[in-house]
Amino acid sequence: MKKDQGFEKAKFEIILSGRSNVGKSSIIRELTGKKVKVGKRPGVTLKPAHTLRSDMLITDLPGFGFMSGVKDRKQDIVKDQIVRYIENNAERIKIAVLVTDAVSFTDVIERWESRNEIPIDIEMFDFFNELGFDTIVAVNKMDRIKDNEREERLDAIAEKLGLTPPWNQWDYIIAPVSAKKGNINSLKGLLRKRLHDAKRDDLFKYI
Repeated sequence: MKKDQGFEKAKFEIILSGRSNVGKSSIIRELTGKKVKVGKRPGVTLKPAHTLRSDMLITDLPGFGFMSGVKDRKQDIVKDQIVRYIENNAERIKIAVLVTDAVSFTDVIERWESRNEIPIDIEMFDFFNELGFDTIVAVNKMDRIKDNEREERLDAIAEKLGLTPPWNQWDYIIAPVSAKKGNINSLKGLLRKRLHDAKRDDLFKYI
């Protein structure tokens, strides 16, 4: 994939990555107000989708992992495309948002761990950090978690990411959200904090 692909003016990129059907496109719709294709089944987004605001590029990367109706080989190709895109554009990528599903995240991770395999979610989280991206974990679908289970669920997610519980000591990394309910204020707050630290308050109006 070519580095600029028509986005030569983009100097500050935010990428959103995560498993298929965790709600990345819904979060971008809430962030930018731009209607994007939201699939009812995993694997609808197979190429990066971009939103350009001033010189800030917001990129919805294809979902990784199992995709209904998509062959294993195609899934591997999609994963390779994601990694290649990130490596090719690493200089302008400033923030990486890993979107996770609050309901299924720990179960999926434990299933991979039971096979002595490193889950791709964890690989991506470590990959972002190795590349020096300012990384945020958006824990989506929190509306489906009972209030009395919220803290325990977030602690478990933090632990799987290698972050020692309680989760709220990592509240500058972990953002509990519910895109379906239009509640992504915690993510917006973390993004704006990073924009401010980068002396880019001019971009607040787009987030």
